[in-house]
Amino acid sequence: MKYKKTIPFILLALIINFNAFCNEISKTPFILGDTLSFQSSILGQKREINVYLPEGYKHNGEQTYPVIYLLDGSKEEDFIHIAGLVQFGSFSSLKMLPKSIVVGIANIDRKHDYTPPSTHPLDIRDLPTHGGSAKFIQFIGKELQPLVNKTYRSNQENTLIGQSLGGLLATEILLKHPQLFSRYIIISPSMWFNDAKLLNNPVSPTHSPKAVYVAVGKEGKVMEEGAKQVYNKLKKELPTSSQVNFTYFEQLDYNETLHLAVYDAFKQFYMEQ
Repeated sequence: MKYKKTIPFILLALIINFNAFCNEISKTPFILGDTLSFQSSILGQKREINVYLPEGYKHNGEQTYPVIYLLDGSKEEDFIHIAGLVQFGSFSSLKMLPKSIVVGIANIDRKHDYTPPSTHPLDIRDLPTHGGSAKFIQFIGKELQPLVNKTYRSNQENTLIGQSLGGLLATEILLKHPQLFSRYIIISPSMWFNDAKLLNNPVSPTHSPKAVYVAVGKEGKVMEEGAKQVYNKLKKELPTSSQVNFTYFEQLDYNETLHLAVYDAFKQFYMEQ
């Protein structure tokens, strides 16, 4: 009888202890970085960027950092996993790349912003809002980069990452405005757009990037040949002072390529020179 009477008291003590433990738990938001919203006078739109700051940024007020600009950079797109890759690659135990700021450019209409005008009937049909890349490039150079340089401690050593239509835009910037970035990572560029007429533009003779990395997965003849066209043009026309690399990921499809390609680009830019 004594044993049976003791059981409720034991259960009551356990419940009290459990509740006390639960009351000690605190919950705070996990903050990866900053989100900046601002009005673009060039685009006539409110735009948003996501910003990852490297470890130690807030404690070392004198140090400046390279900036990696990421197209398709919203939280629902590629920002989180590319920021994580940059963090991993800059661990002191690895030192695959220098500690860097990551700026993810969130989209409103990527089919408009990432494409030049086209006369191809399929482009006109399938991408009816296309043709806004000139203004978007102006926005990057005249509004976005000055804003980032003013707000964060940038050393103005800039890298651009773009995939698919983002790769098309990165190629256009490299050919027409190469001074905007020191390094370019161009993944699976959509050179099918307007029958790759973008490649008729010559490489600038006055501004050459430090390095360019082009990659594509097993994505079909059109995508694979388009990426190789970009690489062959740049390898032929850029000066030997520019590091130009190409990787074909035959084991990966389009959806798998970006993450491993960016990792490989960092290795080739910084560890295999």
